[in-house]
Amino acid sequence: MSATNTSATAAPAAGSDGTVRTGLLIIGASQSGVQLAVSLRALGFEEHITLLGDEDHRPYQRPALSKEFLQGTVGSESLIFRSNEYWAEHNVALVKGERITRIDREADGSGVAHAASGAQFPFQRLALTVGARARKLELSGADLDGVVYLRNADDALELKARLDDVREAVVIGGGFIGLEAASSLHKMGKTVTVLEYGPRLIGRAVGEETSEYFLAAHRERGLDIRLDARMNRLVPAEDGSRVAGVELDDGTVVPAQLVLVGIGVVPNIELAEQLGLAVDNGIVVDRHALASDGTTVAVGDVANIPNPLPGAPEGERIRLESVNNAIEHAKVAAYSLMGRREDYAGIPWFWSNQADLKLQIAGLTLGYDSTVVRRDDGRGKFSVLYYRDGRIIAADCVNAPLDFMAVKNALAKGQNIPADAAADPAVVLKTIVTDG
Repeated sequence: MSATNTSATAAPAAGSDGTVRTGLLIIGASQSGVQLAVSLRALGFEEHITLLGDEDHRPYQRPALSKEFLQGTVGSESLIFRSNEYWAEHNVALVKGERITRIDREADGSGVAHAASGAQFPFQRLALTVGARARKLELSGADLDGVVYLRNADDALELKARLDDVREAVVIGGGFIGLEAASSLHKMGKTVTVLEYGPRLIGRAVGEETSEYFLAAHRERGLDIRLDARMNRLVPAEDGSRVAGVELDDGTVVPAQLVLVGIGVVPNIELAEQLGLAVDNGIVVDRHALASDGTTVAVGDVANIPNPLPGAPEGERIRLESVNNAIEHAKVAAYSLMGRREDYAGIPWFWSNQADLKLQIAGLTLGYDSTVVRRDDGRGKFSVLYYRDGRIIAADCVNAPLDFMAVKNALAKGQNIPADAAADPAVVLKTIVTDG
């Protein structure tokens, strides 16, 4: 765990018991974990940092796994966040392949993290950037060979290794990951069927108009999408070990040599629970990324945060799964660890690339009461603007980056985009932004 020191950082401190304690232990070598370490060094944090992950890979970017990496247009090395030299030069010990199972902690926030391997990691401060894991399919046959998930690098490598033997694939789940992977598989020449249990696509993230747009667009591009899909079981092949299809409630079987499950994620709250921290659909934190003990910071996908949108109702909370949130939330946590209190008050934004459909989302649709649809089929542009009490709060923009930027900037400045004027798709949104 040794690392090269620089003049700006300090070596791990020795405690009264003689053990060497890292200044900060970051559990989770995720996007948020990496950003936290980088932000702390930029702010002048001088203590030694240990960045610990349970995967046997250097920290990497996840979004490309379902798209460019799966399709083979980018290699694994291009997904790596930082070089080994960077970590050494900044006195960050990068630990791979260690899964923390227990944490013993003192009243001052220091303690020791125990790994499944038996290794111990003493620390003075603790950060949990442990993310989330793929939700498992609870269905007969879900353990058959050929039933896969796509959450991390090992999942993506396994999926790629299987594709040569796949003609037909079923994707269970019509959310972002499911549609991104389905589009990639279709582009690679596979026959793809998407089975969505709910009544519409991407139902947790977008409104009905956007769901309907994506349904029509994906069907037009060749995906077989079935909504309200009720599945009885996954059907085994004759050998009894491999998956051969998915049986629906009417008895029909959708054939598949591969079943990719994308039905959401579960936040990794087990360590927080063991520490006695407040949890509720994630680790509950305040606007400064501090957990209920006032010492631990929790960042990224695992954190349940106050709604950061300006003007959000008091007490409204949300857990955000996005690169943007991981980065911005980590910056807030870095300030907290430096003894400063900076509210997380950024504008959440997201993106999803599905075939030639580039979806960008600005803001949050919680509590919207009306929408405005801007559609220009001639140029392949589509946007839905969401309003609450006459004020814009979010937008879904497909192949419409100027709409996205106009809404994102207006939200950041507390401005509005009048709905009546925005309804004309020929109007450039940035020209009608108002301060009222």
